[in-house]
Amino acid sequence: MADVRYKRVILKLSGEALAGDQGNGINPPEIRKVAEEIKEVYQLGVQIAIVVGGGNMWRGESGAQMGMERSQADYIGMLATVMNALALQDNLESLGVPTRVQTSIEMRQIAEPYIRRKAIRHLEKGRIVIFAAGTGSPYFSTDTTAALRASEINADVILMAKNGVDGIYSADPQKDRDAVKFTELTHLDIISKGLHVMDTTASSLSMDNDIPLVVFNMNKSGNIKRVVEGEAIGTTVKGK
Repeated sequence: MADVRYKRVILKLSGEALAGDQGNGINPPEIRKVAEEIKEVYQLGVQIAIVVGGGNMWRGESGAQMGMERSQADYIGMLATVMNALALQDNLESLGVPTRVQTSIEMRQIAEPYIRRKAIRHLEKGRIVIFAAGTGSPYFSTDTTAALRASEINADVILMAKNGVDGIYSADPQKDRDAVKFTELTHLDIISKGLHVMDTTASSLSMDNDIPLVVFNMNKSGNIKRVVEGEAIGTTVKGK
């Protein structure tokens, strides 16, 4: 293995990262670019698990606001993450990267059911594992899924790839010119300051299990590799 800081990582990708400038759906050139960047990290010998969101397809909260029963709306969102996971798997495997999709809701014709020990074995065998369908329960975000799976597989870090934002700020930098970027924070800072990075459940879970979080800009080519190699970009969240 190359000289890397993190040897087993959870990469949290938003659904929007797969949509690119078109804003929704799956943008083939964009997902190809993401797959190529992941391959660069894979070639370093890093064990990679991925949690992908579904916001480019559907958001459960939006469905609930339109009058849909919240649990039903969230299940639709889980299915959206499965579509993204399968598209990402196809792109990775076309690049020669062995990949497995595991879902929290069983759909054996297209993916494996999530089994913790099997997921770890895949990683040890040099396969990328994509976790889809969230936690399998409504009311939990894919951020919480990332924190949960990172705890279960003993990941060294959660890499949170943001769409167009290069770290954590005191306010939305696209709306507030006075927003200040943080280089380091604790998980308790995220909760106490009300910073909208992860939901409170995900932050608490990461804090309780002492899992570092690195938030960085996905749109700049090579950033995933830079973070894994230990370059100080974005914002690092660790400790209590």
